[in-house]
Amino acid sequence: MRHSDASPIEAPILNTQRLRLRPHCLADFAACASMWAEPEVVKFIGGKPASEQQVWIKLMSYRGHWPLMGFGYWALEEKSSGGFIGELGFADFKREIEPSIKDIPELGWALASPFHGKGYATEALRAAIAWGDTRRGWPRTVCIISEGNLPSFRVAEKCGYTPVQRTTYNGEPTVLLARDLPKAPPA
Repeated sequence: MRHSDASPIEAPILNTQRLRLRPHCLADFAACASMWAEPEVVKFIGGKPASEQQVWIKLMSYRGHWPLMGFGYWALEEKSSGGFIGELGFADFKREIEPSIKDIPELGWALASPFHGKGYATEALRAAIAWGDTRRGWPRTVCIISEGNLPSFRVAEKCGYTPVQRTTYNGEPTVLLARDLPKAPPA
């Protein structure tokens, strides 16, 4: 699954009808920090606003995934405004969770609260998943969602993820969901 260190790659740019998925850049830091400080955004992702230092580490991790792993997170930009509205992608965060999801690409997403409920997450995730299916060919990808996060469960379901197991992550009730690569039709 890992990309060769000899030929580092950058996040490809993906376009949907309303959105552009692109590599994060330093200019995203302020908007990213603002998003991760919103109580509505972090309600089910850790429960407390992230510090600037924590957001800086996230940004560095997102960029570092691409050359080291051959996949990662994209910054999500609204085409009509050109503004940063969130981020999403695949990662291997080496989470301490049972069952283990280490070495399995984990899909994650977060959007600034003014962009919730507009279908943006589903639209962007479908583009990211299609990229993963055709470029990476992973047999399975996963995501974890806090038990109370009903909007994220709906988005995950629309994108083909199904619950596999109830578990805990950082002491909080969490559900592990998975999506298997669709089987090619018989020739």
